[in-house]
Amino acid sequence: MKKDNRFINEVFRIINGALRLDIEKVKNYTAFLADKLEESGDKDSAAYLRKMLKDSDNQLHPTGISFVKTVPVDSETRFPLLEKIDISNDQESPVILSQEQWDTVNEFTSIAKSYSQMDAQGLANSLTLLMYGPPGTGKTRLGRHIARELGLDLYIARLDGLISSYLGSTSKNIRSLFDFASKNPCVLFLDEFDAIAKLRGDSQELGELKRVVNSFIQNLDSLGTQSIVIAATNHPELLDSAIWRRFSYRIELNLPSQSLRQGMWENSLPPLKFTEKEIEMLVDLSEGFSGADIQEVCVRLRRKQIVHKTLPSFQDAFIALKNISMQGASNQNNFLSKIQNKDEETIVKALRERNPKLYSHTAIAELFGFSKSTAFRLSK
Repeated sequence: MKKDNRFINEVFRIINGALRLDIEKVKNYTAFLADKLEESGDKDSAAYLRKMLKDSDNQLHPTGISFVKTVPVDSETRFPLLEKIDISNDQESPVILSQEQWDTVNEFTSIAKSYSQMDAQGLANSLTLLMYGPPGTGKTRLGRHIARELGLDLYIARLDGLISSYLGSTSKNIRSLFDFASKNPCVLFLDEFDAIAKLRGDSQELGELKRVVNSFIQNLDSLGTQSIVIAATNHPELLDSAIWRRFSYRIELNLPSQSLRQGMWENSLPPLKFTEKEIEMLVDLSEGFSGADIQEVCVRLRRKQIVHKTLPSFQDAFIALKNISMQGASNQNNFLSKIQNKDEETIVKALRERNPKLYSHTAIAELFGFSKSTAFRLSK
């Protein structure tokens, strides 16, 4: 008889909570298991588990342990420290990564799905992933993908707000975040992770900063073998070396290469209609742009299509790209930023110099809406 391991991880976590007398963890993971059983079609077992949970509410349990799943709040402001993120959007564009990056992600998720086997071999540990790179390169989107892949809720803690407002209570807040992650089936996503290190420039806060960093390290070390923590930063150079060592998996998300931009345009443009040559030019012109920049261009084109009820042209896409570049694309040293506010003749010559085969006189004429002879004349 073939062994069904689909739910063994949850069973191990429930047993772990029971042995530690952590009733909140037992209850939360039992409810999670009931949901998974129902999704798999085993409604009877799911109903039985929920009945057990309901009956347990009427029985005695250790004082001070709550059965209510609550998001931790700041002790001073009472603002939530975590935000639950909706990951159910099936219309979201797929994550585009290199094969090397996918290998890391797939290894990370496969280990998370095989916790029980790892624990039996003494290889289990808290799963930690650090994502770093410029803004707009898909760190949060990748976090959503991982949570969806694991079938877990995603909770985001933005450390910049958590730390900067009430520095003295930061260690307590960090403890609350990790307590929540240890008791609930979820992916804990620490955004703006470099906020811990940004305070180094303030000499008055060095003592408190050291306590904050130590608190984070201690909490991460004591998190246990069953929690999943993802951190994201735009400034990896600011992170303490001791913190780097706490993340067993790391992914650098840089501005997309030519092949990745090709995939992004092809996945983001439909149902907009562009030829292969036009997509090739968009791939070239978006060098130095992030995936978020490319996504924004496609959103603007779709809005234009809805408002004007006509298919946007390549000229519309070119204008949108220029606007994104003007407003602050991820890399301000991109080609489009260099031709901003230039006259048509200068732009035509720059395009021809960049790639005369790609930017033929015919392509340039269509781009600017004038004749092929005019494009020829301007290029000379």
